[in-house]
Amino acid sequence: MKRAAIGTGASVANWDERFLALAEHVAHWSKDPSTQTGAVIVDANRRVVSLGYNGFARGVDDTPERLNDRETKYKMIVHCERNAILFASGNTAGSTLYTWPFMSCAPCAAMIIQAGVIRCVAPQNDNPRWAPDFLLSKEMFKEAGVELVLTDPVLANDWLIPMNVGEHG
Repeated sequence: MKRAAIGTGASVANWDERFLALAEHVAHWSKDPSTQTGAVIVDANRRVVSLGYNGFARGVDDTPERLNDRETKYKMIVHCERNAILFASGNTAGSTLYTWPFMSCAPCAAMIIQAGVIRCVAPQNDNPRWAPDFLLSKEMFKEAGVELVLTDPVLANDWLIPMNVGEHG
């Protein structure tokens, strides 16, 4: 499939792919050894307002002992959505949130709704471990009027063109 160049009136789906790919990239910044999540908040003009990934609060030591102890880690970690909302450079009202590799949990959904986000885009994820939480998030988004778009989970950054430094045509 041919992709439109950035800034040439690309379709909404094309922009969704780009920002999901960015969320996937940001997820790799997480030090969590089991799950790396990323978030991108974009305003109505497709400008990035904020980025976030899952990790411990600023100044808190992310030691291997803490990161590898699931019970401790879950009590200490800040989810990617929350980090993105907290570090937003502007107002998030009316924005779109992109998350990778799955949609937001119910507590994050509540924060997203409170922050005024009106659209969330994430890959579909049918992991039974998260199913009840995702169901509750979907219910909350529906009640609050937040559009939820679940995409094909295989993205693979296929719109990126690899560049080899030093190689000439």
